[in-house]
Amino acid sequence: MTSTSSADVPITLIGGPTTLIEYAGLRILTDPTFDEPQSYGEDVTGYEGYTLVKTQSPAMTADEVGKIDVVLASHEHFDNLDLLGRQFSAGVEHVYTTDEVAGIVDGAEALADWESRKVTSPTGQVVTFTAVPAHHGPEGIWQAIGPVIGFVIESPGEKTIYFSGDNSDVDIVREVADRYPDIEIAILNVGGPKFVEMLGDHYITFSDETATDATEVLANATIIPVHADSWGHFTQTTASMKAAATLRGVSDRVVALAPGQSTTA
Repeated sequence: MTSTSSADVPITLIGGPTTLIEYAGLRILTDPTFDEPQSYGEDVTGYEGYTLVKTQSPAMTADEVGKIDVVLASHEHFDNLDLLGRQFSAGVEHVYTTDEVAGIVDGAEALADWESRKVTSPTGQVVTFTAVPAHHGPEGIWQAIGPVIGFVIESPGEKTIYFSGDNSDVDIVREVADRYPDIEIAILNVGGPKFVEMLGDHYITFSDETATDATEVLANATIIPVHADSWGHFTQTTASMKAAATLRGVSDRVVALAPGQSTTA
């Protein structure tokens, strides 16, 4: 269902989980990743014996993105907040995130689940950012690999947006949808990422199937899958997620972007 009174929201996929959202007079960036392709060894990531590989350049550099009013950083893993992403975030006035990121990015503010902050845009609109829960993998894994949050974005007269962060738990989507039944745009971190040698054969964010489950839960929302390109541990794509949604008859609400592409939702 599309709102007939709220303004459309321009959304651009920059690459991986990084999206630019232009909303109620604010420019909002999710999970900044601006590094060029490279490998990150255990000396950088802290994960013994594992190398994280970035495979693709962002569609826009940090300079090309320009001024950002708010950064929403779901957690501190390098595929969601890489080296240049951390540097970029330190120059943004409002950065909402977890305790871990707040400890490494100057000026970032940690939010607990269901905690909110308000930002007044240059146009005078008040936008509320609320942290919501996220489980980064199944039981026993999400507790071990560090805290993650998602976000809900609201403003009077505007569409309500849900950004999942690296969540894999559809029950959490149900909980968010129960609290925010008017969600009209959902940006979901998908891609079916796995670290088999480290964590076993488990998806640690949404797979195509669980993202489609979430699409069914968010029955009135346009779904924008992201976090499915530019990193070697992703096993699925935004196109494969849309294909899974097609089999369930809900793909008309799924907008599968490639890096550099934009939509209005």
